Amino acid sequence: MRYLPVVFSVVIIAAAACNSGANQTAVKAALADTARYTTIQWLDSAKDYGKVPEGQQLDVAFRFKNTGTTPLVIGQVRPSCGCTVAEQPREPIAPGGEGQIRAVFNSEGRTGINHKTLFVTANTKDKQEFSLQFVVQVEKQEKKAS
Repeated sequence: MRYLPVVFSVVIIAAAACNSGANQTAVKAALADTARYTTIQWLDSAKDYGKVPEGQQLDVAFRFKNTGTTPLVIGQVRPSCGCTVAEQPREPIAPGGEGQIRAVFNSEGRTGINHKTLFVTANTKDKQEFSLQFVVQVEKQEKKAS
């Protein structure tokens, strides 16, 4: 009985990996098929999050709209460093639809001004690579004496 949580976790991870593989194949096909390319409008591509205390996990989001006539596929979202973890839309965005690129910035040990970039790949005409940028000033927190 005590192994049940472990077995359950393994099953969930395996199922996610199978779905991920099928999804990656569809993403690669969409990025390679220039007849299915579309257009994108970034509703925001640069943000200033001001000041945050060191140690805060900062949620970051960039909005976009599919302004073309075919589904928009975000193929990859790659952060510029390991202090930021990004997620991308799993499903294509329908023509006229809107979506978000989301990420979490870990400010632990990153005092001062931080300029970060998310590199996005999409099935778009003219240009398939985009840079989304944000800046945040991390303020050092004094350690409490015990």
